[in-house]
Amino acid sequence: MPHIRIWVHTVFGTKNREPFLTEEIRTPVISHIFKNAKQKNIYIDSINGFSDHLHCLISLGSEQSIAGVVHLIKGKSSHWINENRLTKMKFEWADEYYAVSVSQSSVDSVKAYIKNQAEHHRKKSYVEECEEIMKKYGFKM
Repeated sequence: MPHIRIWVHTVFGTKNREPFLTEEIRTPVISHIFKNAKQKNIYIDSINGFSDHLHCLISLGSEQSIAGVVHLIKGKSSHWINENRLTKMKFEWADEYYAVSVSQSSVDSVKAYIKNQAEHHRKKSYVEECEEIMKKYGFKM
């Protein structure tokens, strides 16, 4: 059996940055994502977000790809949100997402960053955060 530890920090937003993920919706959505991920053998260490996006710290398994894991998380959660009518309008995630590798030595700081999303977004919008991520990691805009 292989022993693998590949940490990935993913960020994905709601379609058109709609602020659907209010605290009362975000909490059960996060719970559902954790539960579903566990059933699919996806290890999510941390997940949190704000009204228009979520951050996940994931440890990939030997047979998992970033695209496959993110697709499953987004697909299953949007289906569940709509099936349970948690939003007045149809819920959708944006097509794009960000994913960056995280070294073992940085895991604790990424966990803290994810945990403190409410505080973080008092100072910076999701758009500003996206621009910062794009610049920091050299993504083309």
